[in-house]
Amino acid sequence: MTQNTSPAAHRTAFLVTALCWVIVLFDGYDLIVYGTVLPELFEEPGWGLTKSTAGLLGSLAFLGMLVGAVLAGTLADRLGRRRTILGCTIWFSVFTALCAFAPSPEVFGVLRFLAGLGLGGLVPSANALATEFVGPRHRAVVSTLMMSGVPIGGTAAALVGIGVMPRFGWRTMFLIALLAVLVVIPLCLKLLPESPLWLRSRGEHTRAAEIEQRFGLPPGADHDLVPQAERRLRSLLRPPYTNATLLFSLATAVTLFAWYGLATWLPQLMRESGFDLGSSLSFLLALSLGAVLGSLVTAWGGTRIGSIPTAVIAALAAAIGLATLLTHPHSAVAYGALVLAGVGTHGTQCLIIAAVANHYPAHLRGSALGFSLGFGRIGAVLAPQAGGWLLAAGLGVNSNFLAFALAAAVAGVLLLLCPRPTRSTTAHDAGSALDDNGNVPAYEKRAV
Repeated sequence: MTQNTSPAAHRTAFLVTALCWVIVLFDGYDLIVYGTVLPELFEEPGWGLTKSTAGLLGSLAFLGMLVGAVLAGTLADRLGRRRTILGCTIWFSVFTALCAFAPSPEVFGVLRFLAGLGLGGLVPSANALATEFVGPRHRAVVSTLMMSGVPIGGTAAALVGIGVMPRFGWRTMFLIALLAVLVVIPLCLKLLPESPLWLRSRGEHTRAAEIEQRFGLPPGADHDLVPQAERRLRSLLRPPYTNATLLFSLATAVTLFAWYGLATWLPQLMRESGFDLGSSLSFLLALSLGAVLGSLVTAWGGTRIGSIPTAVIAALAAAIGLATLLTHPHSAVAYGALVLAGVGTHGTQCLIIAAVANHYPAHLRGSALGFSLGFGRIGAVLAPQAGGWLLAAGLGVNSNFLAFALAAAVAGVLLLLCPRPTRSTTAHDAGSALDDNGNVPAYEKRAV
């Protein structure tokens, strides 16, 4: 079969990336919206929300994400990536919207956990599908673009909160999640294709070939990666990869602890520092914009001095930015410190992904990425609860900033200890984290 390289095919392939990115943006909105409304939840009549309980509510969504990522891998194997993406989007949108009607913290927490199941399953499936429809040369860019969707969604949550909450209250923030179902899902039903790789694995070679021709993709081949992936996982924990696997995984955990802990608690921390709701949300906006900027700046630095050295610098920059907040600086300085913290925390995570892809040989790369991100979500689960415990213990706002600053600093130290990749294992396409055939291994879909 001749590959279709027409401009129309490339435009259609770009549309797949755009649709996946928009869905990830809604994923980011639904994830970060809790931190946006948290100051208002403390004032909700009849709830009597404590700081410890607020931390638990924040952690439940991340716990759901941890479970959802594993379940989504199984669903993607059985139903396909397209159906998994659509199902996860409808799932998290509906349960996020139902949070608007929660009569108590207990019901709200259950709904956040259920929404987390869809939130956790979406990103790896969307990233896998988007990268399948572009050439190897563009996969690193697409992966970075998908990563940027979460902080951009967080930026949208902060902007919407500034305009909506003072007039319509916190419940409206969750109803906005239905826009994904009303606007994006109809477009995806019409325009989003199924993965040719999955179709071939199901024996639907004719349909796969039609999609490859339409989107200008080279002819695919049959793959059965599950047994191989299970063997690869065992290889990650054996020499010579033992130290690297543990260090990358721990660095991911503490980086996500700092990023998601700060994204959850920042508006309330600034509220307790004396700022009104609008100003508190503008600080979250600064953090989210810094995270978006971090995706670009650190990618530029990683191509020049290497992923690990740049990640060390980014993590230490985040620690410095958060430590600056301990001094209760002027507002302008605080905004700058939070932008730096956003650049550092999210930028570090992007660089860890590139470093993992760069360190392992091609046949282990996807499994290594899935393992480090899967383990790292433990940090995301613990962060909101830890922030609530610190405040409930009467340790004050600075205890949170100190904890998140220390986490960022620890990430820098762990990355400094990481072994550098050898010439034989260095990947030409570091950002793709794909196997030799340019596909996402099965374990990555399950564990991310």
